[in-house]
Amino acid sequence: MKMNKLGRTGIDVSEFCLGTMTFGTQTKQDEAHAQIDRALAAGINFMDAAEMYPVNPISAETVGRTEEIIGNWFEKTGKRKEWVLASKHSGAGFAHARNGAMISAQTIPEAIEGSLKRLKTDCIDLYQFHWPNRGSYMFRQNWSYDPLKGGMSRDEVIDQMEDCLGALQREVERGTIRAFGLSNESAWGAAQWLAAAERVGGPRVASIQNEYSLVCRMADTDLAELMMFEDVGLLPFSPLGAGFLSGKYQGGAVPDGSRMSINGDMGGRKSERIFDAVDAYLAVARNFGLDPVHMALAWSVRRPFVASSIFGATTLAQLEHALGAVEVTLTPEVLAVLDATHKQHPMPY
Repeated sequence: MKMNKLGRTGIDVSEFCLGTMTFGTQTKQDEAHAQIDRALAAGINFMDAAEMYPVNPISAETVGRTEEIIGNWFEKTGKRKEWVLASKHSGAGFAHARNGAMISAQTIPEAIEGSLKRLKTDCIDLYQFHWPNRGSYMFRQNWSYDPLKGGMSRDEVIDQMEDCLGALQREVERGTIRAFGLSNESAWGAAQWLAAAERVGGPRVASIQNEYSLVCRMADTDLAELMMFEDVGLLPFSPLGAGFLSGKYQGGAVPDGSRMSINGDMGGRKSERIFDAVDAYLAVARNFGLDPVHMALAWSVRRPFVASSIFGATTLAQLEHALGAVEVTLTPEVLAVLDATHKQHPMPY
């Protein structure tokens, strides 16, 4: 398993990261623990969670259950030190945590303490803000994105960033977190966080966790430039396009227990264009004798600005299948055809 640096933190993470957002809904505890065991055996040392998980669906009754399942594994095995552990502070509007309050210097200590208790650990290696207070263009909001919709002025945004960095630095000094990352963030937002850390101190942004895959390549432009020049690693989520790139939803199929069986429109991803795009990518895989899952994962993980690609699996069998991507290297010819396919099918959702 190839290891990469996480920003400028000095932390080494495996190029694949175990996603856990189904732990506690679609994936029960015994199956989740088996996945953690298998991923570790395969050389993965990086695991990503969030206080709001699990999803599919999100509910007040299940919030925090994913962290509890992970914490139970740490308690059972005593192998906490073998993992680089990431989790997230939910953003403004999430009613099931702090009544939807914005991320602030006041909410950070409470949120961290809650995660530490559920995770049964004394430190989170990478602590991320799940989405920015001012709003985000991610999750298909790019089609009607208004950067002023959140009603915040530039000065208010910067003041909040500086206050949050102060709170984060106090947590670093307490030893409850090691590094800081963003999620669902823009190039401008990331640049302001970096500049604020230069001015007032606090942990420098190490990573940005945004959706990124063959069918969602928004990070390829302005954000890529920032990440390359500023040593900020991308942590792609949904590198399989929420499962579309496996081909399992083609031809009207809706497998039992799949995300589409629970969330019919796939969070706004389901459209005629996505099925046409997936057909094109499946043809590339066939033409080059590649498994489509392995092709999509290998593509995402070897992008020059990616620190680690986050993939999740509902079942142990799916995880076992996905791990085959570790051995796959895409040739320049394959990469050229994938770029051409992207040009033919840009932004399919």
